[in-house]
Amino acid sequence: MSPPVHTPQAAAASTLPAIVWPSPEREAAFHRWLAGVAPRHGIDIHSLALASSDASFRRYFRVACGNGDGNGNGHGDHTGGAFNSLIVMDAPPPQEDVRPFVHVAGLVAQAGLNAPRVLAADAEQGFLLVTDLGRELYLPALQAADAPTADQLMREALTALVHFQSRVPADSLPPFDEALLAQELALFPTWCVQREFGITWTAAQQATWDRITRLLIDSALAQPQVAVHADWMPRNLMCATPPSGQLGVLDFQDAVRGPITYDIASLLRDAFISWEEGQELDWAVRWWQQARQAGLPLGEDFENDFGDTWRALEWMGLQRHLRVMGIFCRLKHRDGKAQYAADLPRFFSYAQRVALRYGPLKPLLRLLEPMSGARVGSGFTF
Repeated sequence: MSPPVHTPQAAAASTLPAIVWPSPEREAAFHRWLAGVAPRHGIDIHSLALASSDASFRRYFRVACGNGDGNGNGHGDHTGGAFNSLIVMDAPPPQEDVRPFVHVAGLVAQAGLNAPRVLAADAEQGFLLVTDLGRELYLPALQAADAPTADQLMREALTALVHFQSRVPADSLPPFDEALLAQELALFPTWCVQREFGITWTAAQQATWDRITRLLIDSALAQPQVAVHADWMPRNLMCATPPSGQLGVLDFQDAVRGPITYDIASLLRDAFISWEEGQELDWAVRWWQQARQAGLPLGEDFENDFGDTWRALEWMGLQRHLRVMGIFCRLKHRDGKAQYAADLPRFFSYAQRVALRYGPLKPLLRLLEPMSGARVGSGFTF
């Protein structure tokens, strides 16, 4: 396999600030709640330290607890025994709602996957106490790995994904319907085209965009429906640690019932690490074979033809990449998180590759070119 292709932006994006509270009232509410749940779980409230933050308003803190040494090893047995550390989520309303996290955490646990278990919750205030899966994140592990190790890590992620898709009940999740698909795609012209690059499309360009989005939405809606994590990427996976021996699954609160290729597209064409296309194809085939063996609802077309599956995967990935470009620009201009926009070139590359390959999508290239700065030549078409 080819080595991963990545850039320094991922490291910059993961730099964590010191603990700063949006208001004294939020800080006081957090510490009151933590003090209230601390005795039951043996939490040392003085050990509170920032564990991570993400593109949302959520933040995560680590606390030492139980009979552990406070090192945050996360090697509790996840069945009610003592933990060395726990994670506290701060998800301020009204920007965040912890109830979907609690709901999906239960579904994922019932499916036999290794995910944070909710130990205490205050949905009204937006505070959760959950089990700690450790510090070994998938993204840096992949970036530091040699080719065989990266291949092994990705194969484990593929196996876990098929487990998620086959065991988490899709009918208990909200639908990834036409309205949501369109809403996500609208982020690109609003935040990337207009706000980031200051471009106003002509009526003809807008009509081109409308035709492209219609094609992408129709392709997504035509796919078999399964449970979709909606962000199955290395930043949301943890390396396997004892005693479970399974990789950890994080950030699943946005799970939906939707297109079967969404999560595999997210894994193969990530925001912070890229792979040679031959390697993407190898892993995609392995996922497809496992999906068939697991009895996932592939439908006749996907069941019998990997080519149809790959085409749908690429179109689904394009929908996601356009959405993510909009989100990254919104993070920069609305939320003051400019570091995410540094990875826009990676997404323009993904989008151009797919638009160049498929005839119906080629008009998108003319819309992308003024922003990407890349002049695309002739390509091949399926």
